[in-house]
Amino acid sequence: MPTTVEERWRQFFRWGPYALLGIATAIAGASVGTLMDRAEALAAGVLVVAALLLHVLWDRRCARFVAAHGWTTGQPGAGAAPVRDEPEPLRDEPGSLRGASGGRPVPEEPPPVLVPGAPGPASTAHFVLRTALAFALTWLNPFFAVYACVGYFDAVHLLPRRLSHPGLLVVAVTMAGSQSGGLPPASPVQWLVFGGLFALNACLVVGFSHLAVKDAEKAAERAATIAELGRANRRLEQALAENAALQAQLLLQAREAGVADERRRLAAEIHDTIAQGLTGVVTQLQAASAAPDRDRAEPHLRRAADLARHSLGEARRSVRNLSPVALEHDALPDALRKTVEEWAERTGVDTRFTVTGTEAPLHDEVAATLLRIAQEALSNTARHSGAARAGVTLSYMGDEITLDVRDDGRGFDPLARPERDGDGGGFGLDGMRARAERLTGTVTVETAPGEGTAVSARVPLATP
Repeated sequence: MPTTVEERWRQFFRWGPYALLGIATAIAGASVGTLMDRAEALAAGVLVVAALLLHVLWDRRCARFVAAHGWTTGQPGAGAAPVRDEPEPLRDEPGSLRGASGGRPVPEEPPPVLVPGAPGPASTAHFVLRTALAFALTWLNPFFAVYACVGYFDAVHLLPRRLSHPGLLVVAVTMAGSQSGGLPPASPVQWLVFGGLFALNACLVVGFSHLAVKDAEKAAERAATIAELGRANRRLEQALAENAALQAQLLLQAREAGVADERRRLAAEIHDTIAQGLTGVVTQLQAASAAPDRDRAEPHLRRAADLARHSLGEARRSVRNLSPVALEHDALPDALRKTVEEWAERTGVDTRFTVTGTEAPLHDEVAATLLRIAQEALSNTARHSGAARAGVTLSYMGDEITLDVRDDGRGFDPLARPERDGDGGGFGLDGMRARAERLTGTVTVETAPGEGTAVSARVPLATP
């Protein structure tokens, strides 16, 4: 059974002419003797048989066309669906998803067709012959206009666009002749009535035909828009799938980068806490073992124990990603002052600490970074420089803060590549630079053999 409007219209265009011809023939047969004589009735019978034969031949032609070409528009080859190129996927890499068509040409869905193979020469010839037969039958009996009215419904489908209006006007002539009392009009009044009815039929049929064409055009536009939206949705789904794959890849890379960054952080924390603390412990134990008696060795042993406890606490805080213990209760200037004093007392190096500029509160990460850089620079001074004097300066300079650590030690060649030995040599400068770069800062080193060393760290002044 028909399930769509298009299928119902196809059924009407196929069987409707038979039904209307049958109804008109029955009514005209009942009026024989009133509207037709015997000769006219015989002529009408011949024309009815001719009309039936015409429709049978047309049905066969439509069936063959559908079997060969399907429900397409126009003649063979003219109704092929247009071909569009499905867009290529955005990427074609392992892990990315390609579209269903893979970039192959995909035919678009053709618009629905109600009369197979129309419009074309065959459908035009069929319409002309059927309209001529209907006109002749209506001339013999006005009731055959019931059959002629089928032209109102299928003229726009059977005829090319330029001929559809003339075809409708011919049908209007037949209908007006029937409505005015038959063809030809027998009196001036009948001619006047015929003219008025023809004008009415012509205006109505042309007007409704125009509206139907516009409605069909809008329907075609809507169908094209829906089809384009469908293609856009497919492209969007494809892009979303590719974005999901890219997002998964980015998440994996971010996870790997996070793991690598955490490893670097722990390595720097271990170097700045455990390694430096153990170095101090070893130094104090060596000094204690070299002392001539226990009384002189006792201060070194006490410092070694304090350093071990301090390093253990710092290691635990590093694992928990907490700020250094020196910053737990003090701001950066006070924490640096205490660190410098403890370092000077432990190493015996004359060291001064200076703060310049207007102090401002700092973000925890900025304070921790500068404190670690100062500790590492002082540790390097104690291990390598042999300095007698050192100085640490913290400067607040508007939108940035600088830390300078200077000594008068032996210095070194900055172009020489440091070797990383078992004591952690060569790691300190890289670690300081890495810490500063994480805050978009810099670390510069000014040194030369025999001229001491100056380490300068600059970071943006980020407030909490």
